[in-house]
Amino acid sequence: MTQPPSPSPTATYRLQLQPDFPFAAAERAVPHLAALGISHLHLSPVLEAVPGSTHGYDVVDHAAVRAELGGERGLRALAATARSHGLGLVVDIVPNHMAVPEPVSLNGPLWQVLRDGPVSPYARWFDIDWDAGHGGRLLLPVLGGRLGEETRHFRVEGGVLRYQEHAFPLRPGTEGLPLGRLLEAQWYRLAWWRLARSELNYRRFFTISELIAVRAEDPEVFAATHGTVLRLVREGVIDGLRIDHPDGLVDPGGYLARLHEETGGRWTVVEKILSGDEQLPESWACAGTTGYDALRHIDGLFVCPQGAGRLFSHYRDFVTPLADEGGDWEETVRRAAYEVITHDLAAEVERLVRTAARISARVPEPGDHAPWALRHAIRELMVRLPVYRPYAADPGQAGQDAAMLGAAAAGARTAFRVPEEARAVDLVHDLALGRLTDEPDHDGTDRADFADFTARFAQTASALHAKSVEDTAFYRYPVLLSACEVGGAPGEPALPPEAFHAYCARVQRDRPASGTVLSTHDTKRSADVRARIAVLSECPDRWRDALGAMADGAVCEVGTGGADGAGPADPMVSWLAWQTAFGLGAPGDGSAAERVAPAVLKAVREAGLRTSWTEPNAGYEEAVEEFVRNGPCGPTAAPLAALDAEVAPFVRANVLGATLLHLTMPGVPDLYQGTELAYAALVDPDNRRPPRFRPERLAELDAGTAPRDLSAEKLRITATALRLRRESPHWFGATATYEPVYAEGPAAEHCVAFCRSGRVLTVVTRLSLRLVETGGWWDTLLRLPPGGPWREVLTGRELPGGAVVGLSELLAVSPVALFVSE
Repeated sequence: MTQPPSPSPTATYRLQLQPDFPFAAAERAVPHLAALGISHLHLSPVLEAVPGSTHGYDVVDHAAVRAELGGERGLRALAATARSHGLGLVVDIVPNHMAVPEPVSLNGPLWQVLRDGPVSPYARWFDIDWDAGHGGRLLLPVLGGRLGEETRHFRVEGGVLRYQEHAFPLRPGTEGLPLGRLLEAQWYRLAWWRLARSELNYRRFFTISELIAVRAEDPEVFAATHGTVLRLVREGVIDGLRIDHPDGLVDPGGYLARLHEETGGRWTVVEKILSGDEQLPESWACAGTTGYDALRHIDGLFVCPQGAGRLFSHYRDFVTPLADEGGDWEETVRRAAYEVITHDLAAEVERLVRTAARISARVPEPGDHAPWALRHAIRELMVRLPVYRPYAADPGQAGQDAAMLGAAAAGARTAFRVPEEARAVDLVHDLALGRLTDEPDHDGTDRADFADFTARFAQTASALHAKSVEDTAFYRYPVLLSACEVGGAPGEPALPPEAFHAYCARVQRDRPASGTVLSTHDTKRSADVRARIAVLSECPDRWRDALGAMADGAVCEVGTGGADGAGPADPMVSWLAWQTAFGLGAPGDGSAAERVAPAVLKAVREAGLRTSWTEPNAGYEEAVEEFVRNGPCGPTAAPLAALDAEVAPFVRANVLGATLLHLTMPGVPDLYQGTELAYAALVDPDNRRPPRFRPERLAELDAGTAPRDLSAEKLRITATALRLRRESPHWFGATATYEPVYAEGPAAEHCVAFCRSGRVLTVVTRLSLRLVETGGWWDTLLRLPPGGPWREVLTGRELPGGAVVGLSELLAVSPVALFVSE
C-alpha cells in the first residue's frame, strides 16, 4: 500500500465557501480556528463555478480560482494568514464532471464542443457517445416543452442561438439558415428536458443532466483540468486534497497513482462510500477515505439493538407499510433499484446495451444475444451488487469482484424464464469483470468496446447505488432517521463495541491517516441531530406513547384523493416529520417550520411515492407543509416536547460521547463548520448556511469559566482533544497504537474505552438511558492502563497507573473522560 510521504494533518476543519462566505470571511476565522487546535483548513471546491453556487461542485473553468470567492489573490491571502497561524490548506477537487451552465458560454471547453462538434480539440474532454443516434449530435435537454412548442422562443442574435436564459454557439456557416434547417445543422440537438431520462448521450453525475462527465483518464484532459490545482500545490498554497466522487472515474486507482506522482505524495483522501465490510482497495495511492465509514461505526455504538427492533414494531403499526415501501429494508432497496435503473438511468443502460449488442454480434462465444436479453441481464446483475461498483482495472480487487459478481450473476439468471436466454448474463458478467479485454483473438475495435463496457458498467453501478439507496430507499425507510445516513445501514443500525474496536484497529494498521467525520456538507442530518434521534432506540415505547398522545393530530391527513389529487392520509411522512422535528430539538417550535418543512418536502420528493422532483403533487405537498406547521412545529407537539425534556441527559451523553470518540480514534478527524459547538442541521441547503463563529466562548473556557451548557461542554472537549492531537501528533499518527480497554461488571457493555500509544485514554458512555433504567453502573470497574499517573484533562483529577476505579465514580460528573499519562 502506498502511504503519502507528506506530513498528515492532525485535524482538519471544513469550510463551505460561497459568495456569502468567501476567502476573506474564512481568513477572518483563522485565529479562532487555530486556537481551537486544528492543523488544516479544509475548503470546499475553489475553482470557477456557476455564479451564485453555494457548493462549488459545478465547475466551469479549471484554469481559474473562483472570482466570487476572491480569486487566486484571495486564496493566496487566506493561505498566508493560515500559514502565519500554523495552519495549512486542504482543498476539495472535482475530477469527475463540469457544469452545463446557463449560459453554456461560461464553460469554455463545452461551448467549443457545441460549436465544432467531435473535431473540436475539447471533444476528448467530455464523455459523449456521438454514435447514439440524434444524427451524430449531442442531446441538450434544456427545453421547457417539446421542440415544436418551444421554437417560438428561439432567436438568433450576434451569431448566437438564444432560448430564454440559454445561449448556444452556432456551427460556422449556419448563421443565415432558416430556423428549422439551422437547428438541424448544429452539433447539438435541443430537446425537451424529459428526454434526458432515456435519450441522453453524455455521461453525467448520477442523474443530474446539468453536470457533464469529464474524461479524467485521458492524460491531456487530466493535465488541463488539474493544472491550476497542481500549480498551487507546487507553490505551497495547497497542502492536501479531498477527491470528490472517485467512483465516477474510469479507473480510480490509476487516477490516484498519477495524482500521487504529480503532487509529490501530498495527503489525499477520497470520498469513497464503503458498504458493509467493504474496504478501500489496497493499491489506491491515498491516505484513505473522507470518513463516512467512521461515521457509521461511531453512530452504531449509540443505537440499542433491542430497542431498534421494538421501534420498528411501533413504526410498522403506525405506518403499516408494504414490504417494498418501507416495510423491509432489503425489499425497499431492491424496488428502489429497479425503479432507478429502468427509469432514471435508462439512457445509461441503453448505452451499455448498444455496446454489448455490438460485442455480442462479433463474439460468437459467449455472444449472439438479443438486445432485450442484454438489457435484462444488465439490469438484473446491477441491482444485485451489494457495493457501489467493481474495480476491474485493479488486480488486487479481482478475487473480491469475481465473487461478488458471481453471486449477483447467479441471482440474475433466475430472472429469465428461459434458461438458454439467461446466458446473456454470462456475457455481461465477463465484460463487467474485464475478462475479455486482454484475450488475443480480438482486434482493436473489440478491445475498445470491451474496455468501454467494463468502465461504463462500473460507473453506472455507482450511480445506481447512490440514487437507489442514499437518495431513495433512505427516504422510504424512516424507522430510525439517524441510521439513514451516507454509508449507513438502516436495516442493521446498531453496532457492538467489538465492531468499533475492530474497525479502529484496522484503520490504525492499514490507513492511519484516513479521514474521519461526523458531520459534512452532505450528511442528511448533523451529528447532534442524529445523536438525539438515536436516543429513541433506547425508549421506543415512550416514542410510541408520545405519538399516541396526539391522537388524530399525529397523522398527516392530506386529503381523500379528490380534485386536488393529494391522496389519502400519509402516516409515513408523519413519522418522518415527527422524528425530524425531534432531532432538530424543536418540537412545537413554530419558527422551526421554516427549516423542518423544506427538509420533509425534500424527503418525500426523493422518496418518490406520492410526489417527486419531476412530477410534483402540489396538493399533497401543501398538505405536508401545513401538517409540519400545525403538528411537529405546532401546538400538537406538546407530548413530544415533554419527551424531549425527559431525554435531554441522554442526548448529552450521546453528543459528548460521539464527539470524543471522533477526536481520539485512529484517523484524521474532519470537523464541519460550527460543529465545535452544539450544531443541529438538516439536509442541504439547511446544512450549508454560512457559519457564525463564537470565539468568545472558547476564550471564556480558556479563562477558566466552567461550561454552562451542552455547547460549552462540547467545545471544551473539542478544543482539549484537538490541542492534544496537535501538540503530540505521534500519539495519534502512523506510528501510534490503538488498544481497546474493557470494563468489567454488570454494565460493562455501556462503556467504550481505548488507549492511544499508552499515553491517552478515552472513556465514553453508550446507551446511557438504558444504563439508568437498569440501575446505573453498579459495581462496574475500569482498570486504567499501566504507566501514569493518569490526569483527567477535563477535570484535572489524577489517578495512578493500573488503578481500578468504579465507573460510577469515574463518570459521576460527565458521561465521558479523557486521560493523559503524565
